Amino acid sequence: MRKSSEQVGTRPSSRKSRITIKDVAEELGMSKSTVSRALNGYSDIAQSTQARVAQAAVRMGYTPLAQAQAIRTGLVRSMGLVFNVGGHGSHRPFLTNFIDGISQRASQENWTLTVTTAQNSQGVLETIERLSNERKVDGFILPRTRVKDPRVEYLIEHDIPFIMFGRTGDPTGCGWFDIKGEDAMEQAVERLADHGHTRIGFINGLECYMYARLRLEGFKQGMARVGLHVDPHYVRRDAVTEADGEREGEALLSLPKPPTAIVCAVDLAALGVYKAAKRRGLSIGREVSIISYDGISEGEFANPPLTSFSVDNRQAGERLADLLIRRIRGAQPETLRQMGEANLIVRASDGPPVIYS
Repeated sequence: MRKSSEQVGTRPSSRKSRITIKDVAEELGMSKSTVSRALNGYSDIAQSTQARVAQAAVRMGYTPLAQAQAIRTGLVRSMGLVFNVGGHGSHRPFLTNFIDGISQRASQENWTLTVTTAQNSQGVLETIERLSNERKVDGFILPRTRVKDPRVEYLIEHDIPFIMFGRTGDPTGCGWFDIKGEDAMEQAVERLADHGHTRIGFINGLECYMYARLRLEGFKQGMARVGLHVDPHYVRRDAVTEADGEREGEALLSLPKPPTAIVCAVDLAALGVYKAAKRRGLSIGREVSIISYDGISEGEFANPPLTSFSVDNRQAGERLADLLIRRIRGAQPETLRQMGEANLIVRASDGPPVIYS
């Protein structure tokens, strides 16, 4: 008696075979190489071709296997983000929305985000090296760039793709997305001058970071634009926490002729200046005006609410993810330099001085 295929366990499968890149290529009359490069967004494939291939892949239900794709393209389709959490906590104001923006954009391109932390700068470098050597990521997003940044030097030396959230002292080989913090500082000075202030102080962040250099330049440009002299006694630095801001605010307000207005490079320092001013019985927004930068929630609920420049960190994360993917796919870093604007949130911490200088 002849047994049927069902009887010997060779029952025909009802499951549809998986669509492969070969099927997509045959459907479109293209080579597998062209289809692969189109799906991976390579710049040598026309946008119209990329769109046509993407539409066909969706229509046919093609989903690449991650392991096979990594072997074929040499990419694991993952971007790295390493935070130094052992310092003063300067990442805190933007962290949640920033990571969310990167993750959302990465997901749209079927990429993943690997986030990890280190306790110091050396630990950050070691983590970057480990993730690279273990092929866990294809490139890195670098937050909080320094004027001279060891991460940048290492990644350039080892030919590892990266995009900076910020700028650096030597831009050679670097791509970035950054906010024009210098423009915000210039606008802050102009706003205070329009109020009638002529004695305007400035409290900067840590000078090793590029943002501090740029914001100081913006402050000086603003003072020059409104025809005011920059008094060196009115310029303080290294304030990134409330304690720092209180210390530097006290130094300014204890001068024989203290400033009637203060621009702060970061919001946390500005909230420290609040404490120094209130301890002296000064009315913030009247006897001393304060404008800052970051737009953190603590500023909104301060008394009085802090006038500050806010950054859309979710959008920044999205743009950085997009730029990094383009860099990994071969775009030159010099073509990947984009800038955004900070938005002034007017609240109650600035106004005309009670007594004009």
